[in-house]
Amino acid sequence: MNTSPHGKNTSPHGQISRQHRTTLRRLIAITTVTLVFDGYDLVVYGTVVPQFLRDPSQIGHLSVAQAGALGSYALMGVMVGALSAGAVGDHVGRRRIMIAGIIWFSVAMGLSAFATSIPEFGVLRFFTGIGVGALVATAAAMVAEFAPPHRRNVYNAIVYSGVPVGGVLAAVMALITSGGDSWRTLFLFGAAPLVVLLPVTLLCLPESPKWLQARGHTERAHLLSERTGVALNGPVRAADDEKVGFAALASRRYALPTVLLGLMSCSGLLLTYALNTWLPEIMGQSGFGTSYSLVFLLALNGGAVIGGVLASRAADRRGPQRVITSTFVLAAVSLVLLTLGLPLGALLALVAVAGIGTIGTQVLVYGFVANYYDTRARAAGVAWCAGFGRLGGIGGPLVGGALMSAGISPHHAFYAFAGVAVLGALVTLFVPRRSTEEDAVAESVPESAPGSVPDSVSVPKSASVPVG
Repeated sequence: MNTSPHGKNTSPHGQISRQHRTTLRRLIAITTVTLVFDGYDLVVYGTVVPQFLRDPSQIGHLSVAQAGALGSYALMGVMVGALSAGAVGDHVGRRRIMIAGIIWFSVAMGLSAFATSIPEFGVLRFFTGIGVGALVATAAAMVAEFAPPHRRNVYNAIVYSGVPVGGVLAAVMALITSGGDSWRTLFLFGAAPLVVLLPVTLLCLPESPKWLQARGHTERAHLLSERTGVALNGPVRAADDEKVGFAALASRRYALPTVLLGLMSCSGLLLTYALNTWLPEIMGQSGFGTSYSLVFLLALNGGAVIGGVLASRAADRRGPQRVITSTFVLAAVSLVLLTLGLPLGALLALVAVAGIGTIGTQVLVYGFVANYYDTRARAAGVAWCAGFGRLGGIGGPLVGGALMSAGISPHHAFYAFAGVAVLGALVTLFVPRRSTEEDAVAESVPESAPGSVPDSVSVPKSASVPVG
């Protein structure tokens, strides 16, 4: 057991100090609530589309095609926000991106409630997506640098399960508020983080000590390490000519894995958005009434929340790559079985399993990616997968729509989605193994306990450091 001069203990068997545990709980709580509102903001639009189509007095005469385009604007914004966050996140830090993202999407969501025209609403949906994308891309980097290696996938799954939970929250809020200008209330509620979450984030969310160390802010890194209980290890900073951010992704070390990880994320998000958009219609064409639409969607997202957390425990024990490959295969099998005309109970169970293999898989993907890259490229790596993968999110509804408009049977739609899941499994299988898992083992035995400072760094005992 390593003991710092200040009495904080870190066990090589994975136990963490009380101070680290407190910091981690605050971080997980803040990032989870943030992604709940992210999920809410992205899903709430679908709950108000019927009202827009029926009542032109809201934002104008809206056709079905225009409604689909408006839905894609937020996803395009997510892609822009994720890639932008990756471009600057490894340079300016995780905390600043999180704070900026919360402010950005909250303000855009609140302004959307006052939109009076289709172009105005569309522009605000795009800007809302930018803030959402920045947060989705940064949360995994934060978790990877604060969570102990043996629990990273579980904590990551808890945080990203906030997205489907937010979707459920949007559906519940839509049921509570109905008629008239109720959609404006839904969008105003999406701005609540500006009042509720932002102050807590400013007070309680620290910068990553590992990021500070990697950027050469050695003294601040050690002071913050002592304050948060997060152990520092590895080189104090990268060489001056070492590539950082997106430049590192293009290096020989990361180029091929980056392409494969992007395709893996693209497959997961295509399945996620395709099923969330078209599952009710597909099941309706299979003979189920519209009253079952919400039930199937709840089964899909509920399976993702529960199954994703359970699968993440296996990922911490056996490695995320093997588990993600298995969950993609699980999705393919369950989607094929949905074509067999089974009883309702069996169908709901299979839809829940499909949720694990699609939405739940994407939760695991973010954790895998965040831990695959080192600190100098972590934000860019997650941003790349969130941004490039969002092409799958944008394409999912379009692919589903093309299949449905072609007049093919629902069975063939499920077969097509199963093929995408198989592709995701193959891509995941070929991602080169790198030293991340070896690094994780090394990180579980810190080279320096929290708060300890190398001889070359002099830190006054009375010094203090701001949380940011």
